[in-house]
Amino acid sequence: MIKIGILNLQGAVSEHLDMTLKAIDKLDKKNEITVIGVRYADEVSECDGLIISGGESTVIGKLIKERQIDKAIKEKKIPIFGTCAGMVILSKKTDYDQDILEIMDIEVSRNSFGRQRNSFENEIKIFGDSYSGVFIRAPSVSKILNENNELEILSELDNNIIAVKQGNNIAMSFHPELTNDTRLHEYYLSEILKLNKSNRD
Repeated sequence: MIKIGILNLQGAVSEHLDMTLKAIDKLDKKNEITVIGVRYADEVSECDGLIISGGESTVIGKLIKERQIDKAIKEKKIPIFGTCAGMVILSKKTDYDQDILEIMDIEVSRNSFGRQRNSFENEIKIFGDSYSGVFIRAPSVSKILNENNELEILSELDNNIIAVKQGNNIAMSFHPELTNDTRLHEYYLSEILKLNKSNRD
């Protein structure tokens, strides 16, 4: 059974959990995938995939380091789906001094689209389709740190990079868990299924 963890430290955790469960139903993979909230390194190390939600990235990053969750992630090379604050956590550099995982070759600008009062919803294009993007104190990628790598830009909005993929990790500046559209969670789960199959083969 594939285990997907929702990092339950702070932020939109329950929304990601609900959306992941719906995506599992849509994919008809209830016999293959389970999803749980995780808070400690030993729980994270048992996961085949990890979702890091939006919230306060400084708090999330601090707890990740304090609880040595970063070591569990890197030792097992757990594929991460990070949204909003999750994008900040995945980056190698931000415009603020904070604890981050330094996994993806991106520099991130926090609150790139303004403060809470500047939150908005906008149609975006990703994977060749239209989606509703919910932006709340959203970051964006200000710089790609290594041009000669496998990092792929998935989506842009007004010349801002809002979604990227590198290896098995995906970072998005918006909140797919705050919509009724499960397709992006389905995509992540499908990638985990493919990775799990290739590891078995």
